[in-house]
Amino acid sequence: MTRIPGLIGLVAGAAMTVPVALAEGAPPDGVRFSPLTQINSNNVGELELAWTYRTGEIDRRGEGLAHAQSFQNTPSLIAGSLIVCTPVGRLVALDPVNGRERWVFEPPAESGPPGAGFMPRCRGVAEWRDAQAPAGQHCAHRIIWGTWKFRVHAVDAVDGRPCQGFGSNGEVTLDAGRPIDADEFVQVSSPPVVSGEVIVVGSAISDSIRADAPSGKVRALDVRTGALRWEFDPVPRDPADPAAASWHGDSARVTGAANVWAPMAVDTVRDLVFLPTSSASPDYYGGSRPGDNRYANSLVALRGATGEIVWHFQITHHDIWDTDLPAQPILVELRKEGRTIPAVVQLTKQGFVFVFERETGRPVFPIEERPAPQGGVDGEQLAPTQPFPTAPPPLVAQGITPDDAWGFTPIDRSQCRKKIEALRHGPLYTPPTEQGTIYMPSFVGGANWGGGAWDPVHQLLYVNTLHAPGVVRLVRQDATPKSAGGSVQPGKEIDINAGVRFPQRGSPYRVETSMLVSPLGAPCTAPPWGRLSAVDLAQGTIRWQVALGSIEKLLPLPIPLQMGTPHAGGSVVTAGGLVFIGGTMDDKFRAYDAATGEVLWTAKLPAGGQATPMTYSASGRQYVVLAAGGHALYQTTPGDYVLAWALKAPSP
Repeated sequence: MTRIPGLIGLVAGAAMTVPVALAEGAPPDGVRFSPLTQINSNNVGELELAWTYRTGEIDRRGEGLAHAQSFQNTPSLIAGSLIVCTPVGRLVALDPVNGRERWVFEPPAESGPPGAGFMPRCRGVAEWRDAQAPAGQHCAHRIIWGTWKFRVHAVDAVDGRPCQGFGSNGEVTLDAGRPIDADEFVQVSSPPVVSGEVIVVGSAISDSIRADAPSGKVRALDVRTGALRWEFDPVPRDPADPAAASWHGDSARVTGAANVWAPMAVDTVRDLVFLPTSSASPDYYGGSRPGDNRYANSLVALRGATGEIVWHFQITHHDIWDTDLPAQPILVELRKEGRTIPAVVQLTKQGFVFVFERETGRPVFPIEERPAPQGGVDGEQLAPTQPFPTAPPPLVAQGITPDDAWGFTPIDRSQCRKKIEALRHGPLYTPPTEQGTIYMPSFVGGANWGGGAWDPVHQLLYVNTLHAPGVVRLVRQDATPKSAGGSVQPGKEIDINAGVRFPQRGSPYRVETSMLVSPLGAPCTAPPWGRLSAVDLAQGTIRWQVALGSIEKLLPLPIPLQMGTPHAGGSVVTAGGLVFIGGTMDDKFRAYDAATGEVLWTAKLPAGGQATPMTYSASGRQYVVLAAGGHALYQTTPGDYVLAWALKAPSP
């Protein structure tokens, strides 16, 4: 058997769907449920390709884009058009019935090669209607989104022309706070959310480049003018902030990141914006930021109108494992023990499912502070405990021992066992070391930006997760690198099989990351390596868990072994009893039976479908749509496709 290339080409870092005629492609509540039933578990096998649209980005931008871009967009149905956002922020309006192009908006400053905008992406857009505007007023209904150039744009939802009163010619340039080095980026990759008359925008910041990374501020812009209304920095700079005490010394002054790169959620009725914050800089060494580092790695609820903190809960104390909160919070109406609880669900890379009461942050299931492994590198001050929800159970294995080694052959398994024995290993939160430490699940998860899909009728949450171990090795800045891997370079393809180095400038240690794989290139833990789970939130149990993806494309012979694959993207669940999901490395799109996890339909894609699907109804016909353009870090087939499936149209 040959090496399995790219089986473990993983990455961090949204998500979205459409029930009917509104912009639910990027749902602000994260629910991703469609009440449509025309396509259902009885007839889904009859789906056929209804139309195909190609954005032309690879031809227009050059082959270099194929190695850098990730087409993670979920289209949205807005003002009667299907709105597609390409990786470089180009907006296209399509006829939802036939996929024909209606209008195109290309941000004037976005042309040219990706440059320092490493892995450009646009996961979705937001919309806003001005209830005070007279009928027909331009930009009374507008589309708002951010780009890899760290800009926010607003255009009219009907004709795609810029909203002149918004910033400068419909564009607001955000301030990164300091000059960006050549190997850094600050961009907007996930859709903004709108609460009242403010647009709330997060940011994606390059990981592990420097200890004093750019600020991870969340910004609120006036939805009409683009003017800054408020800012929230997850690193509390004000000593009077109650969270500042969890940043010892002057660490809050010199630390960056803790940004919100994953999609946010908004409860417009309660004017609550939910922020899933990420790790403070640098990711894998916290000696320069002792303390719990509150607001980082936290679910933070803000008042949309003012930015005031309503409540917060820290998922990981003093993070040195890159356990960003990677997924959109999901706002659910949970029926439990005879009452309905307005709740918010937060998925994590660790495989946890945290559930909180939405208004107060009170846990729906008890959360325990449990002792955490100790023994970090010199200068590190580890948190003594970490929070563990008591239910639902973790969706992935947490921690690793030599007995967990797996291989296709006894020789393969033996080599994996030797690798585990040679590295530091143990339970969840075993700290990174110079020896090298195994993370299980890896720094990618667990759950990631694909998030979950919530069925409010059956009270089931559907979550796709990765099940593969990674290795993190700290290397003193004056030492020779031990891995053969390369450094992250803007616009260049990454081979995580060989390992990736990050400089962590300003820290005593740089870092080398890789996946723990056998000589055949497969993860050293038992499959399935990608899984789809159905979680009963009321009971706090896992209803079922099945393999997600086949490794046939990764073998020398196309044997459809359902062993699960690494994946990116999420799912949509429908009232027709179906869960639609792509994301896998086999370039396939699937429909699962929502009740049992059985695969009911599969379609072969022309490119990697590392995006989240959506569904809508137009002219009496239900369509299911997926962007298929590949993913740079997963080494899937590049492309620029938007594909729509439907049941065969009735004869006229």
